[in-house]
Amino acid sequence: MKIDGTEFGSITIDKVLYPHDVLIRQSGAIEKRKKKLSKEPYGTSHILSLAEAEFIYQEGGRLLIVGTGQSGNLELSPEAADFFARHDCRVLAEPTPRAIVSFNEACAPKIGLFHVTC
Repeated sequence: MKIDGTEFGSITIDKVLYPHDVLIRQSGAIEKRKKKLSKEPYGTSHILSLAEAEFIYQEGGRLLIVGTGQSGNLELSPEAADFFARHDCRVLAEPTPRAIVSFNEACAPKIGLFHVTC
């Protein structure tokens, strides 16, 4: 799997354009991000909630690469950060264009969450 690129509002993976945020599972399966899990407690999808962290995480996950948006506006809540730390899952959060490079270069099993707007 290769992430080809991103523009405001979309991400292209293996030549397929996704016009929404995506979650890439360790298996390579691509899902639409469940933003409502973070919108419910915070009123915004720019703060990743504990509920969304629990949905994202997969047993044995050791690396989560988070594309924080074109300008880097998405952040992890303290509860989400603690959740990943307790599960020994390192989180690499950086603006989506840079996170794509990191995802493509990472050799280890990984989970990817990519916010494609702000």
